[in-house]
Amino acid sequence: MLERLQPQPEDKIIQLMALYRADPRSDKIDLGVGVYKDASGQTPVMRAVRAAGQAVWQAETTKTYVALAGDTAFHAAMAGLVLGDAVPAARVAAAAAPGGTGALRIAFDLIRKTVPGATVWMSDPTWPNHPAICKDLGLKVATYRYFDEATGGVDAAGMLADLRRVAPGDVVLLHGCCHNPTGANLTDAEWVRVADALAASGATVLVDIAYQGFGDGLEEDAFGTRLLAQRLPELLIAASCSKNFGVYRERVGILLAVVPEGADRGTVQANLAMLNRLNYSFPPDHGARLVQTVLDTPALRADWQAELEEVRLSMLSLREQLAAELRQLTNSDRFDFVARHRGMFSRLGLSPDQVARLRNEHAIYMVDDSRINIAGLNRGSVPVLARAIAQVL
Repeated sequence: MLERLQPQPEDKIIQLMALYRADPRSDKIDLGVGVYKDASGQTPVMRAVRAAGQAVWQAETTKTYVALAGDTAFHAAMAGLVLGDAVPAARVAAAAAPGGTGALRIAFDLIRKTVPGATVWMSDPTWPNHPAICKDLGLKVATYRYFDEATGGVDAAGMLADLRRVAPGDVVLLHGCCHNPTGANLTDAEWVRVADALAASGATVLVDIAYQGFGDGLEEDAFGTRLLAQRLPELLIAASCSKNFGVYRERVGILLAVVPEGADRGTVQANLAMLNRLNYSFPPDHGARLVQTVLDTPALRADWQAELEEVRLSMLSLREQLAAELRQLTNSDRFDFVARHRGMFSRLGLSPDQVARLRNEHAIYMVDDSRINIAGLNRGSVPVLARAIAQVL
């Protein structure tokens, strides 16, 4: 059997990481990997998470299993963080998962089992793992327009036109905030129009929210997700804690299902638990317990929110600095959109040849589509990047 396996294409970002590590140049800059880095280039353990770890270690008396869907206290804490008071808690079913990817996998598996003929609509472009998971599960995929290459913003008119073609029973995947890979995000007014179109479509919506708190703030970044929860009869939400809690290696995610009013939440909950059982039995608990402890301990939550806001403002400052440097060096407003984008990423609109020149001539590493991780910069490296971009234009 094993002899029949075919070689698999290497993940582009993993390949880029290998090239970066092999580069002997001391002034190299890594803008490819999607993790937050501070000004010193480190991905720190957040203060509140470290304190929660100490508290959990001191209080924990067993390592036995928790539950197939994970701990209900974690469910409640995350539902509160993502949904606020948009819907009653009695309408929310939940399953903890290994990271946001695990939550997406469970969501797509639920779709495959429930509506196997559904088409999953996703933005063009989107995170590459979205279509990859759907392909692996045999789900049909279609795209809706999203990114306007000319302006660096959202093609709202094109997006709405395409969403009006969605059939009842289909699934629409949306980025809750901080769009990956483009960094371009819907305004609140555009979210309202998108919600109107989806309410009329009869489709089920799946929100992937992986960067809450990295854009305009914890509450602001949840606006679209909460609006959809209020406007639509049902909603699936895959949430990740990797970025906003910095627990990348702990693999902390959750799938939330907002069930229709009057529907049997227990049936939905049982199905989520069943999918967890089939995929990995019990989800990991340690990282989830750290997150729940932070969210449910007022002092830790306040400290976490303060540090998260420092992270957000740091990335925003780097965006503004890069946009200003590029405006001065190119004598144009071509890259002003970088300051308007939110989250860790921006797609710069450079060609693959220009990206290759940045790598070969300037030791600056980014994905071939010119997506950069803003958090891979610091105040000293921003001018270096800007000068290099100006030289390859």
